Amino acid sequence: MSDKEFDVIVIGSGPGGYVCAIRAAQLGMKVACVEKRDTLGGTCLNIGCIPSKALLAASEKLEASKHEYEEMGISTGNVKLNLQKMMAFKDNVVSDNTKGIEFLFKKNKVTWLKGAGEITAANSVDVGGEAYKAKHIVIATGSDVISLPGIEIDEKQIVSSTGALELDKVPKKMVVIGGGVIGLELGAVWRRLGAEVEVVEFMDGILPGMDNEVRKEALKLFKKQGMTFRLSSKVTEAKKGKDGVTLSIEPADGGKAEKVKADIVLMSVGRKAYTESLGLDSVGVKTDDRGRVEVDGHFQSSVKGIYAIGDVIAGPMLAHKAEDEGVVLAEMLDGQKPHIDYNLIPGVVYTHPEIAAVGKTEEQLKEEGIPYKAGKFPFMANGRARAMNCTDGFVKILAHKDTDRVLGAHIIGPEAGTLISEIVVAMEFAGSAEDIARTCHAHPTLEEVVKEAALAVDGRPLHI
Repeated sequence: MSDKEFDVIVIGSGPGGYVCAIRAAQLGMKVACVEKRDTLGGTCLNIGCIPSKALLAASEKLEASKHEYEEMGISTGNVKLNLQKMMAFKDNVVSDNTKGIEFLFKKNKVTWLKGAGEITAANSVDVGGEAYKAKHIVIATGSDVISLPGIEIDEKQIVSSTGALELDKVPKKMVVIGGGVIGLELGAVWRRLGAEVEVVEFMDGILPGMDNEVRKEALKLFKKQGMTFRLSSKVTEAKKGKDGVTLSIEPADGGKAEKVKADIVLMSVGRKAYTESLGLDSVGVKTDDRGRVEVDGHFQSSVKGIYAIGDVIAGPMLAHKAEDEGVVLAEMLDGQKPHIDYNLIPGVVYTHPEIAAVGKTEEQLKEEGIPYKAGKFPFMANGRARAMNCTDGFVKILAHKDTDRVLGAHIIGPEAGTLISEIVVAMEFAGSAEDIARTCHAHPTLEEVVKEAALAVDGRPLHI
């Protein structure tokens, strides 16, 4: 096989792409990964998951040092923000992670083809004017931000999540358009750093699609922290000026518009599959009405030998969903028969407190007519949560009324993103609430709240 021939060429080095490439290489395939950025890792590592979590962590520590440590007997004095250093910390975290992917490529003998990739045939990819052949081509190009009609993102005054990670000063006022995960996370960062943050959401509540009880609790806690919300509202116009942006906001169902001024507007109304300039039309790869590649149960597109994973196909736009798909696809190409259960992909919101969910919500179970029991336990009644001074929130477990099989779980509270994993494992093995309840949990830990919620499904929690 020549230097321009491979078993697999993956286009895109985000979580789905780089993981697919590494797993395929581990299985003995000759693999190349196409990436046009100067660094590997895609949106997630460069301008998404990783830098946002660095700023979330740093801003949480700043907030705690100003308002929470005193209760625990720690006097921190006049704590000040050094935004330049915080951004440098964020950049270093990103650099370490992207260099880590480059190291893993070298370790696993994955060839990095630097440049933009265009599919010219079912077995051919053009990168920078050079043609490369492959038995299998994997599209893993991820997603891009979308805006509202007539409102242009300039990454200066009207920013996407990318621009919100690069601001050189704290805005006096930030308006976040969209009360979903990304908007709330980045809005929380800038509120902690000193901005007045107002969230405008078209729906009648934040975090659309999540469990209603969790949504209401989150809204209450975020308001308590100082964020303000305009629900059932829509932005119809944004006019930029030297002194900021003037937004026209009116009720979602129509009505009188109100003018709102902001220094920075964060556009966070969703993302779209990135399939531009890939040559999909010319080779006959079908896409749906949202621009996503249509695939079968083996991730194969309408063209034999061309596959797609991650944000560019249907399903939740989550890095870990893309990673799992990358592994599953690589193993399928090796002749194995792996599986992925899309009902068991957890979702996490990295606000403070964190929010995590897996499986069905109560609303979905009711709509589908599935009989269920709910067990809920508050962090306020947990010894470790009290010792950490983190008592907001609860764990809720939903189980089938007849079989006790866990159907869903919803957590708002400290380390929710970590705590959800135990429930995901239980659900992966078709476990019951009683299975979780009868598993010994170390004391004192936050994990005991999960056990108590499982006990509560049967109406017998011990500590409340």
